Amino acid sequence: MAAGVVFSAKDKRAGDQAARQAAANDAAAARQITVRVLTGSEKLDFLRDPELTRILAGEGIALDVQKAGSREIATRPDLKQFDVAYPAGAAAAKKIAAVTGSRRVFNSFYTPMAVASWKQLLPTLEGNGIVHQQGGTYFIVDMRKLVELMEKGARWKELQPNPNYAVSKSVLITSTDVRTSNSAAMYLALASYLANGDNVVDTETVADGVADRLVHLFAKQGYQEASSSGPFEDYVTMKLGKSPLVMIYEQQFLEYAFKHPAVDPNMVLLYPQPTILTKHTIVAISDKGERFAQVFERDPRIQAIAHRYGLRGTDNAALFAQAKARKLEVPQTLVDVVDPPTYDLLERMISRIESTLGH
Repeated sequence: MAAGVVFSAKDKRAGDQAARQAAANDAAAARQITVRVLTGSEKLDFLRDPELTRILAGEGIALDVQKAGSREIATRPDLKQFDVAYPAGAAAAKKIAAVTGSRRVFNSFYTPMAVASWKQLLPTLEGNGIVHQQGGTYFIVDMRKLVELMEKGARWKELQPNPNYAVSKSVLITSTDVRTSNSAAMYLALASYLANGDNVVDTETVADGVADRLVHLFAKQGYQEASSSGPFEDYVTMKLGKSPLVMIYEQQFLEYAFKHPAVDPNMVLLYPQPTILTKHTIVAISDKGERFAQVFERDPRIQAIAHRYGLRGTDNAALFAQAKARKLEVPQTLVDVVDPPTYDLLERMISRIESTLGH
């Protein structure tokens, strides 16, 4: 009889434990959420990283990630069906916050704008005083002169010395579509600063004049991709013939180099002086989106993952170590950084260029 009592007590304890586990599982399931994220293409692989997925799962979060051009995100008719908008660029984030009425905006990572180019072009660029090497890094030390060459319609064969690229192709920086993509908007912001005598565009009259002056930088390119992944993919696959100079995020170049052990040794990254930074900003559209943003903000493991994708944050020692291991010279401090125009003036310039380019 005693044995029966012992068995019953053990059975009861096992049953209680199973009940508690079931309750815990139910609570975890109830807490589990799926967060719908609309992001620029440059962060797509980062947000789908397996380690990031595991970290978020531990917080009860799963991601459903879709991509769009960062400026295009704000014009999506279904924007409020997403929990998070995660564009590149503070201006795009501000527009999204205004469209959705969200005040829940979180800064996450950033990246400087840079120009992807080729070592074969360095003799010509250096010989014309446009590019100079400093501490192993190549800087476009005369960005104004480069813009002036593009404004004049200069062709590569007209630049001397020119041992490697004496072609009739126009000197142009390839960009994305300024109407949809933040990387092109940042290109415009930088070019507008130079065209305005090293001053940030600060009035509507100046904005109109500068936009009219710079519209050809975009019009002469022909077809332009809607998001930043397109021009960089062309740069990597079609090489110098298609893409001598491409405006990109530093993050794109570093991410590619970190992932590919056999990077073309002729690929080179040029840092404009001055340059401009792109902030990757989270706009939480729903409570679920805010929960996701708060995890991103507080978990240091996420910054470590971001470094593997070339993104800069508050402490970039790991990022610089990875770059050094790949024999990439990355400037740790960028001292000549300019601000973009205000949101309204940048939008005004983009709209004026858009009216010229057509829809």
